[in-house]
Amino acid sequence: MSSTGSFRLCAISALLIHLAPVAAAQIDRVNGSPFVTRSEVFAQHGMAATSHPLATQIALDILKAGGTAVDAAIGANAALGLMEPTGNGIGGDLFAIVWDAKAKKLHGINGSGRSPLGLSFEGLQGELKRLGRATIPPNGMLPISVPGTVDAWFELHKKFGKLPMGDVLAPAIRYAHGGFPLTEYIAFQWNIGVRGAQKAKLPGAFLGTYAPEGRAPAKGEIFKNPDLGRTLALIASKGRDAFYRGEIAERIDAFMAANGGYLRKLDFERHTSTWVEPVSVNYRGYDVFELPPNGQGIAALQMLNILEGFDLKSMGFNSPQTLHVMIEAKKLAFEDRAKFYGDMEFSKLPLAGLLSEEYATARRKLIDPARAVRSFDAGNPALDEGDTIYLTCADSAGNMVSLIQSNYRGMGSGIVVPGLGFCFQDRGEMFVFEPGHANVYAPGKRPFHTIIPAFIMKDGAPFLSFGLMGGAMQPQGHVQIVCNLVDFGMNFQEAGDAARWQHLGSSDYDNPKMTDGGYVEVESGIPSATVEALEKLGHEVRSGRGGFGGYQAIHRDAKNGTYVGASESRKDGHAAGY
Repeated sequence: MSSTGSFRLCAISALLIHLAPVAAAQIDRVNGSPFVTRSEVFAQHGMAATSHPLATQIALDILKAGGTAVDAAIGANAALGLMEPTGNGIGGDLFAIVWDAKAKKLHGINGSGRSPLGLSFEGLQGELKRLGRATIPPNGMLPISVPGTVDAWFELHKKFGKLPMGDVLAPAIRYAHGGFPLTEYIAFQWNIGVRGAQKAKLPGAFLGTYAPEGRAPAKGEIFKNPDLGRTLALIASKGRDAFYRGEIAERIDAFMAANGGYLRKLDFERHTSTWVEPVSVNYRGYDVFELPPNGQGIAALQMLNILEGFDLKSMGFNSPQTLHVMIEAKKLAFEDRAKFYGDMEFSKLPLAGLLSEEYATARRKLIDPARAVRSFDAGNPALDEGDTIYLTCADSAGNMVSLIQSNYRGMGSGIVVPGLGFCFQDRGEMFVFEPGHANVYAPGKRPFHTIIPAFIMKDGAPFLSFGLMGGAMQPQGHVQIVCNLVDFGMNFQEAGDAARWQHLGSSDYDNPKMTDGGYVEVESGIPSATVEALEKLGHEVRSGRGGFGGYQAIHRDAKNGTYVGASESRKDGHAAGY
């Protein structure tokens, strides 16, 4: 299986063109640039698209049993924490956008956790000095913040659920005890995570949980996690308080205290999710919604605002001109991302200014059509006072859920409390130490987040629930999906399968200032002529070896009363309906 899922293989294209005219049309779809894709999935009553086929089937079973889209999403997410611990689990955080068909309204939930109350700014700096580091490490105790996923499940379920939580979590519990076969891409990532843990030699039960035979399980092998099964059963029977106030919180507190960690039961007891209003911009008649920070979703909106001033359709799909302005728009948005994005309870964010048309116009003028700019400064908008899984589900009543959940970097911090069966996230790695910065470390603060769900409305009606995994790739990927659909006329499957690019090296928590322009990674489907032209414009272009995301989507076809599902080929995902 290719890690990029994007192929420019003339022999395969020629063979498919010879054998199947329909397949040929799918390959030679846009401006003569071939890429491999497959058909969209259609269904009338419900749809699920997740990054694992078994999780998709669990979601469908819940829908068929009378569950809502939220019930299905929670059940699938619980299963993915078991089956794809390389990207998510109940030791991580969650964000979601929900379309409420009855109220005809979008709701957003921020299910991210906060840093330990007992670890001060000075205390953390002292720990880093002892380790000989200037930044928070990616593993161990220091990057761990309170896991927010379980609380977000119960908040979503209370507002939009129908089936008992015991029924929703039952499939994941059953698979945890009975086992499941590893899929190919997840097995590849799992092996990387286990090798890293073996080198790190951290306290706890990571290797005992995820490498019980002394190695990572291989593709096709049956894996069981009875500890996680018992943890999920406890949550199913005793509710969210089992995790945040009861036995699970107490076991975490005791382990952390004995092993130099800082999370305590008090941190769990004080945790809450936050219901938020999704924010949007209009891109050529489509209202694209993201969640406000501490996530990075508005970077995609800023990019779209800038790009609306360019005629991408005339420039051509993956042409040098199109990619140049998209890359420069990304650079501009990410300078603002590095300066302004953080926990809005700790700092004022100029949200309205960042998303205004006037600000986009001013930023757009900084793009030089003849050359790549090596360094941009963040803007000065007016202050308005006033490694991840993605899944989406839709039910027969018209409700839709766009949900993303993550450990942050791969399998997270490497810390597993014995007997609990899940790894803690390492999201706290992204805090900075610059006084006054929006994302500067403080006790009880949410760190900056990369995971972002997305939703598109058209003429006041739901159009597309979608997301794309992969760190800083996510807003870039969201923009590419929107442009593929709106500017280049692709269908929902093609929009995800088409060859992608990603720009890296912008200013960030681990790169205080971009001064060299960064670099662009491209998949093999990007034409060589485009690569050469970009290099002449001053871009450093490299061949990408993965990390281009993992797209899932569900479109609501109101005219036909159906759903259209899509899941790209870069990962082990699956879209299905009934």
